[in-house]
Amino acid sequence: MSPVRRCSRTACGRPAVATLTYVYADSTAVLGPLATYAEPHCYDLCSEHSERLTAPRGWEVVRLSIDAAAARPSSDDLEALADAVREAARTPRREQAAQAGERAAGPRGSDADPMEVARRGHLRVLRSPDS
Repeated sequence: MSPVRRCSRTACGRPAVATLTYVYADSTAVLGPLATYAEPHCYDLCSEHSERLTAPRGWEVVRLSIDAAAARPSSDDLEALADAVREAARTPRREQAAQAGERAAGPRGSDADPMEVARRGHLRVLRSPDS
């Protein structure tokens, strides 16, 4: 399981609860629930920094509702994760490599993550970097 993402603000080590994205063309800052995984051009913020967020003069801040309970894994999430791990363990390695190759050549093409082996809903099974 991935480590808890931390606030992007300098010297802040609190856990992130929201993701900030800028839409430069519209002079808008969008603050919403924590993204599923870290994006390179987004900023993860803790609750304190997300509440105190201000934007440059002339910019609009759009605040989407953040449900703190939704940020925690539910029993359904944990069960789906366990099922995905069991399924990946049952699939022989050669078949996994073939499936990963098909996915890379599929509609996602060059956007495919080379470490991603399988996907189920919002869960991803990743291959070990040394395999």
